[in-house]
Amino acid sequence: MAHAAPTAPGRHHRRTTDTAHHPSTSVYARPLLAGLVYGVWAAFIQRQTGPVDAGNVFYGILCGVIFAGIMFALARIGPRLPRELHAAAYGVFLGVAAGYLHSLTNGSVLRSVAVGLAVGAGVGLAAFYRYYTHEA
Repeated sequence: MAHAAPTAPGRHHRRTTDTAHHPSTSVYARPLLAGLVYGVWAAFIQRQTGPVDAGNVFYGILCGVIFAGIMFALARIGPRLPRELHAAAYGVFLGVAAGYLHSLTNGSVLRSVAVGLAVGAGVGLAAFYRYYTHEA
């Protein structure tokens, strides 16, 4: 009957890795890294094989900061939302971001919308699946 033996109180502590209650550096590092990648990508597309100038650098920094700020806000506010709305928020955000990047290539507006819708639907479905299967 060893499995039913009482234990001393206060000896067993359960460690949690929930970032909503214990923010770590990854909470800040992930949006910053994603913003950096997005900003460099946007500046590279907007440059269109011309020389790099201060305008391109500023444009990349601006796009990266906006992207990282929205991503950080979603990471902080998202867990408080219902799983459907949380997944939809990420789908809409990344769909708009992908459509905007595609619009920088001087393609048609309809193609940018189609790319944005496809990316948004895919991300939204994947996020919903993740939040539905990993519900607390």
